[in-house]
Amino acid sequence: MTQPFTTIESVGRDHLIARFAERPFATGIGDDAAVIPLSDSRVLLVTTESFMEGVDFDLTFTPFQHLGFKLCSAAVGDILAMNGLPTHLFVNLALPNRISLEMTDLFYDGIGRACEHYGMRLAGGDVTATAGALGITVTVLGETEADRLVRRSGANAGDALCVTGDLGAAFAGLQVLLREKRYWTDRGDDSVQPDLTSYESVIRRQLAPEAPQDLIRVFHDLKIRPTAMIDVSKHVLRELLQLAKGSDVGFFVYAAALPIAIDTRHVADEFEEDVDRYAMQGGEDHQLLFTITESDLNRLVKAYSDVTVIGKAVPAAEGVRMQTAEGEIVSFDPND
Repeated sequence: MTQPFTTIESVGRDHLIARFAERPFATGIGDDAAVIPLSDSRVLLVTTESFMEGVDFDLTFTPFQHLGFKLCSAAVGDILAMNGLPTHLFVNLALPNRISLEMTDLFYDGIGRACEHYGMRLAGGDVTATAGALGITVTVLGETEADRLVRRSGANAGDALCVTGDLGAAFAGLQVLLREKRYWTDRGDDSVQPDLTSYESVIRRQLAPEAPQDLIRVFHDLKIRPTAMIDVSKHVLRELLQLAKGSDVGFFVYAAALPIAIDTRHVADEFEEDVDRYAMQGGEDHQLLFTITESDLNRLVKAYSDVTVIGKAVPAAEGVRMQTAEGEIVSFDPND
């Protein structure tokens, strides 16, 4: 009898995680981080992220010191999305022989910079050999008060939909780096060094993004608790659909309100591509997408300027829709 063989590609990452979460021994799977009670008033947050060379990063154009910082930012974002702050970090490496001691030193320089930036400590990890690509797993621990904890499941119709920073810059930087890689590969000349001065801001957002930890401190200082929140690790559209599913609501988004930096617009124009697609589907911005009540929003904007209202939560029956700059209404399939 032939055994069934379903490819992971055919079902996708989210379906795979949901399938794991259905196991009777699983608990707490479905948010950005796991929640473990420390006491009646405080919880431990745990998140782990795995990254593979050739899939999640390209060493052709990613310096090791930037790689260390970026991967920490990606994991820290999960802690922030639960309205917590990071405390400790673990790093596991699967190293092929072509990675030198000096390269690992640079990588840990980036880890050290991230620890200093986010106020956490490297507490351990493991190193093993591999015959294949470089593999890295980052685990971050964090904490928050139990009554400050924010999940993906608390949004209500009428809440404002907000995002920190600006969107699409990391994808713009990736587009530029991939173009230069193709040019370098075609020329076959290691001495060719592209002049990327005019793309500095978007390349920095791709190579060394910073998660908006300052927003969480403002939330805590003002005693503001978003109704739902998620880290924009993949792209805004995916995270928006995750929030909609988690909270059983829909969203109405205004494309004209999407915060997009001028340098990102310049890159999209140069590549003759839609900058709104960069913002909604580009990925790796590592900003925070959250919903908040109108009264808390009014207090927040007085203390924190780097946040933009891009839409609102609506009843689930209305789905997830976006009004383009031309006034057209676009609906998004939650199964995309």
